Amino acid sequence: MIGLISATSAGAAARDRLAAAWPDRTRVYEGPVGDAVRAAFAECEQLVCFLATGAVVRLIAPLLGDKAADPGVVCVDEGGRFAVSLLGGHAGGANELAREVGELLGAEPVVTTATDAVGVAGLDTLGLPYEGAVAAVSRALLDGEPVALEAELAWPLPPLPVAERGAYTVRLTDRALEPGPREVLLRPPSLVVGVGASRGAPVDEVLELIESALAEAGLSVRSVAQLATVDAKSEEPGLVGAAARLGVPLITYPAEELADVAVPNPSDAPLAAVGTPSVAEAAALLGGGELLVPKRKSAGHPAMATCAVVRRPARGRLAVVGLGPGARDLLTPRAVAELRRASVLVGLDQYVDQIRDLLRPGTRVLESGLGAEEERARTAVAEARAGHAVALIGSGDAGVYAMASPALAEASDDIDVVGVPGVTAALAAGALLGAPLGHDHVSISLSDLHTPWEVIERRVRAAAESDLVVTFYNPRSRGRDWQLPKALAALAEHRAPSTPVGVVRNASRPDESSRVTTLAALDPASVDMMTVVTVGNTATREIAGRMVTPRGYRWQATSTEEGAR
Repeated sequence: MIGLISATSAGAAARDRLAAAWPDRTRVYEGPVGDAVRAAFAECEQLVCFLATGAVVRLIAPLLGDKAADPGVVCVDEGGRFAVSLLGGHAGGANELAREVGELLGAEPVVTTATDAVGVAGLDTLGLPYEGAVAAVSRALLDGEPVALEAELAWPLPPLPVAERGAYTVRLTDRALEPGPREVLLRPPSLVVGVGASRGAPVDEVLELIESALAEAGLSVRSVAQLATVDAKSEEPGLVGAAARLGVPLITYPAEELADVAVPNPSDAPLAAVGTPSVAEAAALLGGGELLVPKRKSAGHPAMATCAVVRRPARGRLAVVGLGPGARDLLTPRAVAELRRASVLVGLDQYVDQIRDLLRPGTRVLESGLGAEEERARTAVAEARAGHAVALIGSGDAGVYAMASPALAEASDDIDVVGVPGVTAALAAGALLGAPLGHDHVSISLSDLHTPWEVIERRVRAAAESDLVVTFYNPRSRGRDWQLPKALAALAEHRAPSTPVGVVRNASRPDESSRVTTLAALDPASVDMMTVVTVGNTATREIAGRMVTPRGYRWQATSTEEGAR
């Protein structure tokens, strides 16, 4: 919950805007400001104070406790110009909250956390448990001192400006190690603990078994990702309670699935009880991985629990990101977040140049020129399979005549894939032209590099006969100057010469141009590969210089009748 506190009418107005926008996330604290701040500090995860920073500092100073437990605090000035992250930038989420508040209120977020200010990913913001000298290692990263990354496991980390060797170390490990004086340990969620239990098994017995098994194997309990068991034990209090104490989910599987898993230590007892010869080992192994701790029993008399530990294979992450038509303000916030999350960026060189300034320090960039789409797709998938966090970029929407198709044709289910939509060229052009896509429409690429012309022409004729608005991508290049005239001729067999045609070049870029002409007047020689051509259907009209396709024929008829009155 976010506590909202204000002292003046102007502050209250801004406070109420937040409360209205986030009704389920916020709570307004009325009354004397000091009392309100103290109450919110004790009861909320975050605070937004519409007060001077000095006043807030004095009010919260006596309340400060532990950095990991204090709420995040954001201050908004009386004029609503700035949203200042004052306390708990990382641990309390105040940095991100300041950005959210700033976006909603039109205020500039002010973040002074050093790593955020220079774009370096904070070691305490990676989403992994951590131990060790975070402040010292972070300072070394900021000062440009060599910091070595020793990754004992492949895991999709965000970019870090690390070196092969250094006096400071970031170690990614699930082993039970003590960090050195200049070392940070990052704990990946790499361990799955399979558990079985007799009815009524005590929580303490289950938990002691798990912790002792991990300790004897030299593994960190902080790298446990989940407990796994059979469906029949999904509500067993001892297992549910152990998962809750460890702060991990309890995952369950049907007995028939577990029975199909080959295990080293099957038993007749679980087969008779729940229908599978193995619970602990099979549940741990079902998702694949290396069995580190074979089945072992708890120390009770009789033993009421079993467990086994598996190190699951790391899953790399591939984000296929659409950059939009080119303008920075048409690049979505989600795309920006994925670009900053990726430790490896793969893309066409000219697209990389568009967003290079958004990348975090330490991002490895793999760029290539035109005509290497399949190679880029293979490279991106290979990097993800190696356990990295990868962003593969394309213009417009990555799923429309772009990189998503070749990448996903290469990818299998051994990596996680995320699609990030972007504003595609047809939409960017349509917004400049007016409303040409107001009814059914189709996009067709006229490039016969990958598709035979006979197939393309058949699709154009089908669109013409179906009276669809048609947007042509890749309409004409120096080596392909005859396809567009043939496509327009096919449309002209079913549409009047006066049919509106929109021609947009470099939509959303500084040198963009757009015009509305007709099917008869369009000169194909004025079109190139940077152009999108949109041909209207039989209902499309030019109105006040804009291209408009009615939402439907009934709506068009009604509008025409009303206009005639």
